[in-house]
Amino acid sequence: METIVHVVGGAIVDSLARPTALLAARRTAPPQFAGMWEFPGGKVEPGEEHEDALRRELREELGVAVRLGSEIAGPGRDGWRLNAKAAMRVWFAEIIEGSPVALEDHDELRWVPLARESEDRLTGLPWIPADYPIVEAVRVEAERLSRRMW
Repeated sequence: METIVHVVGGAIVDSLARPTALLAARRTAPPQFAGMWEFPGGKVEPGEEHEDALRRELREELGVAVRLGSEIAGPGRDGWRLNAKAAMRVWFAEIIEGSPVALEDHDELRWVPLARESEDRLTGLPWIPADYPIVEAVRVEAERLSRRMW
């Protein structure tokens, strides 16, 4: 039976209700991903729930507490395949405490607009290749949430 490494990522936005900007994080390691952008997060520890792992990882990596929103559903049972051995589940998240700082694994954080008219500022970043389809799914879902009528 195949063992999958479970990874979680946060699509940190300025507002869960009407997201207009996404916080991207630039990696410092491993060498093949250094300088590329990603969703902050990390591995789920044994016995840990995915959502708890994401909250822990964002506190460790960025020094923030978050409120989680909806999951960005991936195409597979385990979410988004990163490679043959790992899959990532991604949730919208909104900062409720602290200001994000690149504490671990990153050297820069950047808020990027999610609007279609500013799409090149989002998709023009050199994202880790496995994250590109997730970036597009986040942009589409953010647009849907922003247009939702109350």
